[in-house]
Amino acid sequence: MSTTPKATDEAPVPEPRTSEDVAAETPAAAAIPAVDPRLLVREQGFKGYVDEFKRKIRSGEIGSLPVVIGLIVIGVVFQALTGNFITSYNLDQITLYAAGPGIMAVGIVFVLLLGEIDLAVGSVAGLAGAVWGVLATDMPDSLAILLGILSGTLLGAFHGLVFAKIGVPAFVVTLAGFLGWAGLQTWVMGERSTIPTPIGSFVGDLTKYYFADVAAAYGLAVLVLAAFYLAQLRDSRRRKAAELPHRPHSEILLRTGVLAVLVLVAAYGFNQEKGLPLSLVIFLLILLVTDFVLRRTTYGRQVFAVGGGIEAARRAGINVAWIRTSVFMISGTLGAVGGLFLASATGGADRSLGGGNQLMMCIAAAVIGGTSLFGGRGKVWSALLGILVLQSIVQGLNQLNLESNAIQYMITGAVLLIAVIIDSVSRKTQKSAGRA
Repeated sequence: MSTTPKATDEAPVPEPRTSEDVAAETPAAAAIPAVDPRLLVREQGFKGYVDEFKRKIRSGEIGSLPVVIGLIVIGVVFQALTGNFITSYNLDQITLYAAGPGIMAVGIVFVLLLGEIDLAVGSVAGLAGAVWGVLATDMPDSLAILLGILSGTLLGAFHGLVFAKIGVPAFVVTLAGFLGWAGLQTWVMGERSTIPTPIGSFVGDLTKYYFADVAAAYGLAVLVLAAFYLAQLRDSRRRKAAELPHRPHSEILLRTGVLAVLVLVAAYGFNQEKGLPLSLVIFLLILLVTDFVLRRTTYGRQVFAVGGGIEAARRAGINVAWIRTSVFMISGTLGAVGGLFLASATGGADRSLGGGNQLMMCIAAAVIGGTSLFGGRGKVWSALLGILVLQSIVQGLNQLNLESNAIQYMITGAVLLIAVIIDSVSRKTQKSAGRA
C-alpha cells in the first residue's frame, strides 16, 4: 500500500506577515529614533567639541574666529614692539575714537546684509554734523541734534528710493551721494571753515563725559554678564524644547565666565583712567537695539531673507522695495549719529568732517568683523569687533611714531583684503558643503 501523501495532506501555506507582526517581534532596543548628531556632541566630552570645531571649519562656519585671533595677534605684536600697548590709557583712547566710526559701521552692516554698499555714509555724517553745527547757534541744542539726525534719515531714504523704486544700482546712487552731499556740506557751512561746539552742548559730552564713579563701570559689566547669561539660557531652553542642538548649562557658565574675565578687566582699566566713557555706553546701547531688531523681529528676518535671495523673498510676500529703502534709512540715520560723535571728538563741525578715511574705516570695520559682502550673513557685533581691530592698529602705529596716513592705509587695506579673502573662501566652502 502506497504511503505517498495526498494533495490534501500537504502542509498549509503560511499567511503573509504584516508590518505590525514584524514590529511586534522586533526587540524594543532596536527601535532607536533618529537623532541630530549635533545633539550628541557635548555628551562626547572634549573630543566632541574638537570634532564639532573641525566640522565647522570644513563647512566654512568660522564665525568671528578670525577677527578674535586678529585682535590677540595685534595686542601681542604691539605689546612686544612698544612694551606698553596693553594699558588702560590705550583702552580709553581706542574706545574714544571707535564709537563714531563704529556706529556708522552698524548702519553699513544692514546694507551689506542685502549684498549692497553705501558709499555715501561719510558724506552723510559730515553733512549731519554741519546741519547740527549751523542750527545749534540759533536754536535749542536738542532740536538741532534731532534735525541733524533726521537729515541723515532723509538722505538715506533718498538713496533707498532711487535704488529700490527706480532701479539705479546702489553703488552708483551712493557714489553720487558721496560727492553731492560733500558739496552740500561745504555750502551749508558757508564761509565758516569750522563751527566750535557750543558750551554746554550734549554733542560735546558724547566723547568727553565719563562716569567717574567706579561703580558705573563695574555695574555695566555685571549688567552685560547677566544679560548674556539669561539670553544664552533662554535660547538653549527654547532649542532643547524643539529638539534642536543646544548648549548645556555647564557650557553656558563657561562662556559667561570667559566673558566675565574680559568685561571686568575692561571695567578695571576704565576705572584706572577717567572712568566709564559715555560714548561706550551709547555705542553698546545701539548695538543691543539693532541686534534685537535683526535677530528677534519679523523685520530683521525679512532683511536676511532679501539678502539671501530677492526673488524667493518676493514670492514669500516680503515687500522688497520697503526693506531696501528702510535699510538705507537706517544707514543714513546711524551715519548722522556717527557724524555727531566725530564732531564731538574734533571739537565741532568743519568742512572735512566725515572725509578722509572715515568711509574706508566704516566699511572695513563691518567686513573685517565678519559681515559677508555677498549678503545674507552677518551680525551688528561685527561692527564692534572690526572697529576694535582698526583702532587698535591705529593706536599701535601712533605709539611707534608711524602716524603717516600712507602706512595706516596700507595696513588697513591689507587687513581688509584678508577679511574679504576669508569671506570668499568661507562662502565657497559652505557651497561645497551644501550649506550656502
